[in-house]
Amino acid sequence: MEQANVPVKEPEVSMRHTISVLVANRFGVLTRVAGLFSGRGYNIDTLNVGPTHDEKVSRMTIVVKGDDKVLDQVTRQLNKLVDVIAVQDFREGEYIDRQLILVKVKSTERSRAELMQICDIFRAKIVNVEPGDLTIEITGDQSKVEKFLYLMGAFGILDISRTGKIALPRQGKYDGGA
Repeated sequence: MEQANVPVKEPEVSMRHTISVLVANRFGVLTRVAGLFSGRGYNIDTLNVGPTHDEKVSRMTIVVKGDDKVLDQVTRQLNKLVDVIAVQDFREGEYIDRQLILVKVKSTERSRAELMQICDIFRAKIVNVEPGDLTIEITGDQSKVEKFLYLMGAFGILDISRTGKIALPRQGKYDGGA
């Protein structure tokens, strides 16, 4: 008996999507947006919220994992919320993003010079010095930050705090997306 050649569907790859949401700067908006994600079983990878140049408007930068179908549903649901002004899905290469990291690293008299040299290479800034550790501030895209943290791991990371991603479009005005 001959078997039919049935094409095997490859599993969809879960991607990280960066979504920028302009919202009215009002009490409870963050709760409603976060509730939209949790109510549908989507996990927010990172979330950053801050005011814009207009005091009545805040920008949320949300990173969510999922395929294009998940992204489409999230975008449509966000656009239905009353306090949402505009939603934009940032595609690869269409935006500039940064994150801020504070990392506390073990240091000794011997390792301090090497740590300082690595900081110079990555344009990181030492913001606190203690007898057994340094606290370093670094900003950059995810790739830069991850490479830096990898190198710091060899010295011993004692603590870390991250802002999550913030992003703006590379060109043009904010179009409201969707």
